[in-house]
Parts: sequence; structure tokens; C-alpha cells
Amino acid sequence: MTAPTKVAVFGTGSWGTVFGMVLADAGCEVTLCGRRAELAEAINTTHTNPDYLPGIELPAALRATIDPAEAARDAEFTVLAVPSQTLRGNLAKWAPVLPSDTVLVSLMKGIELGTVMRMSEVIEEVAKVPAERVAVVTGPNLAREIAGRQPAAAVVASRDESVAQRLQTACMTPYFRPYTSTDVVGCELGGAVKNVIGLAVGIADGMGLGDNTKGSLITRGLAETTRLGAVMGADPMTFSGLAGLGDLVATASSPLSRNHTFGINLGRGMTLQETIAATKQTAEGVKSCESVLDLARRHGVDMPITETVVSIVHEGKPPVVALKELMSRPAKPERH
Repeated sequence: MTAPTKVAVFGTGSWGTVFGMVLADAGCEVTLCGRRAELAEAINTTHTNPDYLPGIELPAALRATIDPAEAARDAEFTVLAVPSQTLRGNLAKWAPVLPSDTVLVSLMKGIELGTVMRMSEVIEEVAKVPAERVAVVTGPNLAREIAGRQPAAAVVASRDESVAQRLQTACMTPYFRPYTSTDVVGCELGGAVKNVIGLAVGIADGMGLGDNTKGSLITRGLAETTRLGAVMGADPMTFSGLAGLGDLVATASSPLSRNHTFGINLGRGMTLQETIAATKQTAEGVKSCESVLDLARRHGVDMPITETVVSIVHEGKPPVVALKELMSRPAKPERH
């Protein structure tokens, strides 16, 4: 009998915990690594994560620790599930205890501020690993629904197709269906920019606007994501799949989406600080909208919806004024 695949998951928030559940349900030996002893104790003794997933029963085999070395020992896959802007600092602390042959898996959907690096690029630089030892999991993966074992699909991407296939096998369950890809750039951009478009749709919802507005923002948001991806070497077809359209639709339409909910509060007139205070978990698009816009400008790509979100979130522009400016841009043909 083959020994189970050992996996370490660094991060005990909603998605890290749920992906750990998926891996355990797929037959892997999974250890979660968090910062707080009381939360690790709760996971180990009550098989719940009371802080992030109250009421959800976790597999009895899913273990938790606060010791990075213990979690990482002999791990074939090391899954990273922390807020994007904290990845560099956290990984620098964890890297010395990671097995030399482990595959590092990013669950994060963001672009690093300042460097405008994708999360896989940060991993390669900090952990000093080749691109072929890094993988990405993305797609329409709202944690609470997967925690209820509702059917969902995802993309696992790696430059090395055999690595993607190994990860696919490790996380395949009756309710979680992963597809493979080698387009890491496209998959990561789709995941990062959809958070920004999710904010835009949320703002429109908060302003009381209707489904025509939502449909327009989703479609044109996907267009500007694809423009950026094409310039950066991504396969444009990636954006019509789970990592692009699939993830964008889920984020832009679900009440479970943090970015959508954050946008609603802004659209209703709350300030940035008021909205942050009302939001318990990280809405990645709030910081990433700036780095996405910076990335687009460095590549000479026009991203008007992203620019509008930045003006509302970080420059304090009233949503009604920003929307008027967005709608009054010069007329253009729709090209693909």
C-alpha cells in the first residue's frame, strides 16, 4: 500500500483550512501551520476552525501546529495561504525548514506592492527555487461553499506539467475537480485582477445599479485583464476558463466574496477606513488594485476599470464622480 502524500499548509484562514480539508478528503496526510496555539488546539481537539469557519466539521485526520518545522517535515507539497502582501516576510521565515524537494503551492491571488511581482515570482525569489517547483491553485473557489463540500472546479498550474498533474491527483475529490495548466502567468493574473473587478461590481451594487452595469463591468473587466495577460505572455484563452471568467463571475456576484462585499460598502458611501473596520478578513483587491495598475502602466496597458477602482479606494473619489468619468471616455470599437 502506497504511503499517503504529505502536505503542509501554511495559513489557517478560511481558504487555507478548506484546501487542507480538500487534501485530507483526497487521502493526503495534512498538517496546517498557524500562528496561534489556541486555534491550532481547537482544530486538533474539536475538528473545527471557530475563527474562520464556525459550524464546519473538519476531517479528523487534519492536524494543526504552530511549529513550521513540524508542519514542513517530509512534505511533498508546501501550500502557502497567507495574505499576498505578507507572503515575502512569512516565507523568508519558513524557507529554512522547507524540504529541498518540496513543491511550493500558492493559493494567493494578488500582485506584490512595489515590486509588482506575481506570487509565484515572490516564492521563487524568496525560497530560491526554480519555477518548475512552484504551482498555483486558482478558480471560482469561495471557501465557505467548498467547506460545505459543494461541487467546484479549479485550475492547478505549473510550468512543469508533471508537477501540475501530481498536485491534481493530490487534491481531486468527488466535490473538488481540478484541471491542469502550464500557463502560470495567465492563471495568476486572472486571480489577481478579478479581485479588482469584484470591487468595481460591488461598488456598483452598493450604488443601487442593476445587472446591465454588472454585466458590462464583468465583460470589460475581463477584456482589460486579457489585454494585460497578452502583453505579459499569457495564453488569452486562459481568461475564458476557470482561472479567468469562472473566478471573476463568482467573485463579482457572490455575497460570500470579500471583495464584492467590500465594494458594496464603498458604494453605499462608507469611507475606506470604515469599510476596513467592518471587514474581518482580507479583501485582496484593496491593496492589489494599486499594484495591478502599476503593473499595467509599466507594460503600457490601458485598464480603465482598475484605474477607477484605485481612484475610489485610495484617492477618495466619490463613486458617482468616478463612474461618470468612466462612462464619458472616448468611444471605441470592441476588439478581441
